[in-house]
Amino acid sequence: MRALIHPAFGDPERVLHVEDRPLPEPAAGQVRLRILLSPIHNHDLWTVRGTYGFKPELPAPSGTEALGVVDALGEGVDHLTVGQRVATGGTFGAWAEYIVADAAGLVPVPDAVPNEVAAQLVSMPFSTITLLDFLGAREGDWIVQNAANGAVGRMLAQLGAARGVNVLGLVRRSAGVEELREQGIDRIVATDQDDWQAQAEAITGGARIVAGVDSVGGAASGQVLSLLAEGGTLVAFGAMDSPTMEIASSDVIFKQATVKGFWGSKVIPALDQATRGSLFGELFQRLGDGTLTLPVAGIFDAADIADAVRASNTPGRVGKVLLRF
Repeated sequence: MRALIHPAFGDPERVLHVEDRPLPEPAAGQVRLRILLSPIHNHDLWTVRGTYGFKPELPAPSGTEALGVVDALGEGVDHLTVGQRVATGGTFGAWAEYIVADAAGLVPVPDAVPNEVAAQLVSMPFSTITLLDFLGAREGDWIVQNAANGAVGRMLAQLGAARGVNVLGLVRRSAGVEELREQGIDRIVATDQDDWQAQAEAITGGARIVAGVDSVGGAASGQVLSLLAEGGTLVAFGAMDSPTMEIASSDVIFKQATVKGFWGSKVIPALDQATRGSLFGELFQRLGDGTLTLPVAGIFDAADIADAVRASNTPGRVGKVLLRF
C-alpha cells in the first residue's frame, strides 16, 4: 500500500514522499480502514517539521484525520460493519491507503454527509465545538478570537452564532474583512488599521468580552488580551506566528485575567460519552441546516504532496486541502 513517510524532520514539501508499506492487520478491538480522503492540518505539518507537542520516531508516517471505509474487523468489534464509512480524528499515520484504528474512537458517518465534509469532520469541527464549551460562553456573551479567517476561526464564528454567542474576529489583513463578509461572517476587525481597537468597541457596543482565543502567538496574543473584560479568560489554542505569547503583565494584573491552554488531544479524551455524543449530534445538525460549512480548497493525489502542502500554505485560502489515496 502507499503511505506518506518522512525520514527526517523538516520542510514538508521536501521531506514527505510516498513509500510502499505492508498492509496492516487489525488487532483485537481495531478495524482496518481503506482511506478515501484525508485533510492537511497545520498540526500535521508542524509534526513533520518536528515543532509540535508530539514528536514521532523516524522514519515516521504522517497525518491524523481521515474518512475511510471499514475493510476488515478485528476480534471483538461488533458495532461496525465492513463497507461502512467512518471518520477518525486521532489516528496517527492517516496519510496512507490503509490504516488500522481503534474501533471505539471511530465516528460512523450518516449517508447524507458528503465525503469531502466527512473527511474533515472530527479534528477541527469537533475541536472547535469543544473549544466553545471550554470557553464557558453563554447565549448573549461576547468572545474574541484572532485568525478569524482560518478554518477554526470560521467555524467558531458559525457555531457561536448558532448558539447565540457573539463572536468578534480579528484578522491581520484588511482584505480578510471582506473575504469573511462574502462568506456571511461579519463582526471582523483588521489589526493593520490604526483604529482597530476603536472599531472593536464600536462593534461590541462596549459590551464585556468574557473570553478570547489566541491561535497566532507573538504580539497577537496581547491584542486579544487587551480586549478582554475584567475577569476574562485568554485561551491559547495555537501558535501560527510565534511559540511565544507577548502579553502585558498590566493586562493580566489589572484585568485579573486567566491564561490557559487548550489542546484537543488532552481535552477531548477527557469528555464523557454523553457529552461527546451531544456535541457530535450538534455538529451533524449544524451541517444539515447549513449553519456550519466545511469548504474544500482542493483535492490532491498523495503523490502530489508537495503541491498539496503549497496549496495548504496559501494565504487567504478558503477551506481545507484534502489528500486522495
